[in-house]
Amino acid sequence: MPDIVDHNPTQPHRISFFALLLVTKGLGTHQIDLKEYDLKAGTVLKIAKGQVHAFQKNAKYEGYLIIFTENFVVSHFSKSSINMISHLYNYHISSPIFSNEAGNRIFLDQLIVEVKNENQYAKENIVAALLNLYLLRLERQFNNTLENNNSNHYAIFIQFKNLVEDHYTSTRNVKDYANKLFISTKHLNQVVKEFTLNTAKHFIDDFVILETKRAMVSSNNSLKEIAFAVGFDEVTNFTKFFKKHTNLTPKEFKAL
Repeated sequence: MPDIVDHNPTQPHRISFFALLLVTKGLGTHQIDLKEYDLKAGTVLKIAKGQVHAFQKNAKYEGYLIIFTENFVVSHFSKSSINMISHLYNYHISSPIFSNEAGNRIFLDQLIVEVKNENQYAKENIVAALLNLYLLRLERQFNNTLENNNSNHYAIFIQFKNLVEDHYTSTRNVKDYANKLFISTKHLNQVVKEFTLNTAKHFIDDFVILETKRAMVSSNNSLKEIAFAVGFDEVTNFTKFFKKHTNLTPKEFKAL
């Protein structure tokens, strides 16, 4: 691990790619967005681009960490595959951890054979196909809840999620997002509740809090810098907002 990273992997850090942690032996834990997940043989843990994670110190488990970029997915996966896999990596509605021992073993065996193959012809395409197939099987086995939801509503929810991630620093107003989607605030709330059981406002505020916590645990920025980065001009307003949603001040949270 130290040979391929420029940071301490046991400290919380934000990633700019997608990752799969497949555990083959032992027991342990892994932290994603300040939550601890128990690991055992057969576990697969999905870590999405933009999330903050940390490896366990003195880990007692073995496995493989597979990373891939958004560009790799766009270049090698079909549009339909990308749509399905986007649901798999949507941490707002999909659990990051599953038990998939048989599927993991098949995938790793095939992947290792291909990586070790000295014949370079179509190697990247074959690796991409193996990854694509593995992710699609994960989606089919564990995240088939879309069959019970309105597909048009899911498309709206994804657009809303993307808009919040892009614009939360400039607006936390539900009406602004509804206007961008050309729907009423009532309809937007109905859609968001269908997938999260919460209102659109709750979703927006939760994301702001999550981004704030990510920044506080993965950077050395001051509270003033973090407040500005997540859309607050005044630290006092930032502190009030954070305490309202967490029952802690930012300083109290950082001291935990």
